[in-house]
Formats: sequence, C-alpha cells, structure tokens
Amino acid sequence: MLSFIRSIINSRTGIVVTFIFLGLIALAFAVSDITGVAGNGSATSGTSIAKIGKVDVGEAELRRRTRDEMETFRQRQPTLDMVQFVNGGGFESTLERLIGSLALSQFGEKVGMVVSKRSIDGQIASVPDLQEVDGKFSQKKYQQLLAQRQITDAQIRSDIARSTISQQLTVPTEGASQVPFDLAAPYAALLLEKRAGVVGFVPTTTVGAGAPPTEAEIATYFKRNAARYTIPERRAIRYALITPAMVKAAATPTEAEIAAAYKAQAGRFAATEKRSLSQVVIGDRAAADALVAKIKSGTGIDVAAKGAGLQAAKLTGIEKLAYSAQTTTEIASAVFAAARGSVVGPIKSAFGWTIIRVDSVDQVAAKTLDQARADLTRELGADKLTKALGALHDKIDDSIGDNSTFAEIVADQKLQPITTVPVIADGRDPDNGSVLPDPQLAQVWIAGFAAEQGDDPQLVPVGQDGSFALVSLDRIVPSAPPPIAKIADLLKRDFTIDRARRAARTIAAEIVAKANKGIKLSDAVAQASAKLPPVRPIAASRAQLAANPKGAPPPLVLLFSMAPKTAKLLEAPERAGYYVIYLGQIERSAASNNPRLIQAMRGDLSKVIGREYIGQFVQAVRRDVGVKKNDALIAQTRKDLAGER
Repeated sequence: MLSFIRSIINSRTGIVVTFIFLGLIALAFAVSDITGVAGNGSATSGTSIAKIGKVDVGEAELRRRTRDEMETFRQRQPTLDMVQFVNGGGFESTLERLIGSLALSQFGEKVGMVVSKRSIDGQIASVPDLQEVDGKFSQKKYQQLLAQRQITDAQIRSDIARSTISQQLTVPTEGASQVPFDLAAPYAALLLEKRAGVVGFVPTTTVGAGAPPTEAEIATYFKRNAARYTIPERRAIRYALITPAMVKAAATPTEAEIAAAYKAQAGRFAATEKRSLSQVVIGDRAAADALVAKIKSGTGIDVAAKGAGLQAAKLTGIEKLAYSAQTTTEIASAVFAAARGSVVGPIKSAFGWTIIRVDSVDQVAAKTLDQARADLTRELGADKLTKALGALHDKIDDSIGDNSTFAEIVADQKLQPITTVPVIADGRDPDNGSVLPDPQLAQVWIAGFAAEQGDDPQLVPVGQDGSFALVSLDRIVPSAPPPIAKIADLLKRDFTIDRARRAARTIAAEIVAKANKGIKLSDAVAQASAKLPPVRPIAASRAQLAANPKGAPPPLVLLFSMAPKTAKLLEAPERAGYYVIYLGQIERSAASNNPRLIQAMRGDLSKVIGREYIGQFVQAVRRDVGVKKNDALIAQTRKDLAGER
C-alpha cells in the first residue's frame, strides 16, 4: 500500500495527475472544507508554513489539504489512515502540489491569463453533489454547502480560478512528446539484452525454531516491530435504516384509490380483440396481385413471400390501435374486419403494397374491478411506496439542512439508531475477524470514514429496494498497536520466524561472500552450515521482464541490476528465506536492425517526455515566483499528522 502511494507521489506522473485533474480536486475541496487560502492571497487561519510569491499558506490549510488528498487515496485503499498516508510520503506530496498550483496560478496571472465567470459557473454546476435528481444545478444545495462549511462563494471561485489557470499552463505541455529515432535506439537496445546466471536458496525452515523466546525478547521484538501490528484507525458509526417496510402501511392503497385508478384506466380493462398477423410489403402492384393470387390458391404466405425473394413479418397479439400506429387507419380497419384465415390486400401504404393474412383472432374479455384489483393494488402500492420513501428522504434531508443533529432526527422520525463497535474502513471489526460486514452497508462505512468529528449527518443509499440510511460519526479510535498480552501467541510465532530468518540471512551472506571471492556458487552452497537445495540456472532477456503482465520474479529483476561475475542477496516474500543470485554473463545486441522495436520504444518514451517537461516547467515557475518554506513548522506539522511525539 505504501509503495503504491510512493510510486504516485514521488514520480513525474504525480505532477501530471495533479494538474490534469486540478479542477476536479478544487471542486472536491469546495465540497469538503476550504477555509485556508483566501481570494486576497493570504492565509485566513493558522501560522504561515510557506510563502509562494504573494501568497502565504497557513498550517491549518496544509492540514486540510493533506486530509482531503488522503480521502482521495482512501477510495482506492479503504483501510488507509492518516499515519500510513504520511509515512508513505503523502504529506510532502500534498505540500509540493499546493506550492506548485499556487505558483502556476500567480505566474498565469502575471502573463495575463484570466478565467471567466461563466467557466467557473460551469465547473460549480457540474459537481454531482450540487445537482438535483434531474441533473440540474441546485442553488439551494449550494447555499446549504456554503453555510455548513462556513465558506464563501468567493473562496470557492478563487480556488477554481487558480486551479484552472494551472491546468491551462500544464496540460498543453504534456503533448510535447516527440522522441527522435536516435534517442530511442539505445533504450530499445536494452530490451534485447540477455543475462544468465545461477540462483541458490536458503529457506528459513532449514534453520529450525530454536529455544522458546523469553518475555524480554518478546517485548523488545514488539517494540521494534510495533508498526507491523498496529491496528488501522477505527471508527464507531451511528446509523439508522429507513426501509420500505417502515412506510408500507402508509403506502397501502385504499379502495377509493383503486376504484379511481380502475376508472382512469378504463380502456386498459375494457374488452378488446387481439390478432396475430403475417404481413408482406411489395413495391410493385402487379407483383403484389400475383402474390395474393398465389396465397389464395393455397400456398402459404411464408412460402409465397420467400419465392418472391421476401420474408413475411410476424405480428403477435396486436390490438387495432397499436396496428393503426404502425400502418394506417385504412389498413387496420380492413384487417380487423376480416375473418380468421383471410388475406387482406394488396392495400397501398407508404412503403408500397401491403398484403396481410389474419393468422388468429383472440377476444379478450373485459376485466371487472374485482378482477383488476390485484394488479392495481400492486401497482398503486409500489408507486405510493416510492413516493412515501422519497417524501421521508426529503423531510430528513431538510432537517439536516436546518442543522438538526442525528439524535434529533432519530427522535423526530421515530427511527431505530444503531452504533457500531469501532470498525476499520471496510466495516470489519479487527477484534472479531470471524464476523463479516454486511455488504448492503458499504455506503454506511464509506460515509462514516469520510466524515469528521462534528460534521452533519448524511443520507446514503442502502441496497436495491429504495432503502437508505442516516449516518453520523460517533467517535474515532486512532491507529495504535494492541497490548502485548492480547497478541502474545502471534508475537511468539513471529519472533521465532524472525529469529530463523535472521539466521538464514547469516548463512546466505556467508555464501555471497564466498561467491564474490571466486568460489563457484554451487560449491559455496554445498559448504554451508545447513543442508540447502541445489542451485539452479536462471536466464532471461530484459524484454521478457517487461512483457510479464504479473511482474517479473524478484530474482530476475535483481539479475538485471548486477555487475557481471558478482553475487547478491535477496529476501524471499513472506519471510520464507533468502535467494543468492550470481550473474554469470551479459549478452548485448544493437537495435539498429529492428526499426519496429525502436518505434515502439519511441511511443513508450513519448509518454514520459511530456511529463518531464511539465516537471521542469513547474520548477522554473517556482523559481520565477519565489518560494520560501518554514522547514521547522513543516517538520512539526508532519510529526503531528503522523502521531509522533
């Protein structure tokens, strides 16, 4: 998880991601908590942590931005908490993104760039949380957002304007990605490189468990590896379910409503006639007459139509009104006046001459009120149920807008509140791993972990039957390691494995040392203090490594980062032991005779060049605008967010 975060934030890609989607990020901030950098270019709260041109960034603003970016990453990794995010480099990334965006916006203003009011209006109106069910912008929801977050319309607009300028400055640069043929050739040649060697393995199980660990050893081991056993941030969440069953009584249609619906839909329940037809349309009248004569002489309409190179269309159980809409009133009247088995036509229509055979006639008797009651009761009930749930949803939503608390809404609506035990982001209770969370409540966990202490309750959908839930954050349990006594057995097992792992590493290191002194790897393995598996050959090309969709095995990856005639150590996954890899030979080839490979490499490099230009451009803009950091305050803020004392 941390490697994933680092791979994004410590690369040029991170810069691109920031500025391509900066407008969306700004809007996300707008619907979360923007109270930091104001439109006048100064921090509105907190101590200045950095000065970018004319703009001071407050400590409180940086904390908020870090929290918002963590929430974005949490959508991909639900168990992520602030400590993990900061330790993965998220704090530094957030600061650099913020500095870069403010520097770009001031540079853009300096060279005369502006963002129109209409453009900003469009970005605000496109936020899904500010739209009604029909997709139209809701001014009411927007005003509620401003009131709830204690921000102004000017602050939101200023932030969007800055991010838009940043995007306009950087996105075109990414397209500057032309790569010359001669530049791509050396990189393409790397793919042709082949390497061969041998690999040995020192399993952890070879060493043995050893003596039982003492309490002091366990305590020391736990202190050194506390992060491994730390339980992620947990939250106790309050919620109340609103289901169709709760409004079912109010949604039961009355006899008067059923009677009124029966009367309003009289045509639906009246006696009617349905017919099944076979129909052919021919463009020429003479051909149509010949086809009719053939059918009347006893040839089936399907066979006759096929003989003329046509196919008879089939209409099953169609009523006169529906058939009139498909053809004409004249044709429908003639068809519905004909007897079963009759052939009607040819009759002139918009597409030629129509010939119809009446295959069957079904008389559908009228339905009485009693006969139609079951259908009408079901239909009216479903409609009333949907409206009742919608009305209750709107009523609760209005209460939230009026700043009613979770407890007040529950009491007013006579709901049944539930408070969960502290759970992690996917709803699991770390203290009771055998109980799986209800998948229907997934949105409840998401809402609970998106909220901050003191936030208003939220309404989230639950299931597929129209149910929803009122959700509020009860309390936050910070991430922390459990008491030693609670995981004593686990610690003993892990200590024993770790001790064996370290002993295996010592053996592997001795083998590496011998191999690097010129002893054959197979001989060095045979001379080890423990009985080990025999060495085996290992070989691949760099192209094979790049083509593996699951990622190349670690020993092969290491093989391509070694000097020839050397040995190196590599730990196996899951503390299973240690690999000893020896690189025997390297075979290199030129790519000049492989233009297709070079062309493919040009395409791959072109994806990187534009991003590199963006990174260099942002650094140049920062130097032009001027950036001063308060390193001491930055370091202290990082410690606070990471829970360090």
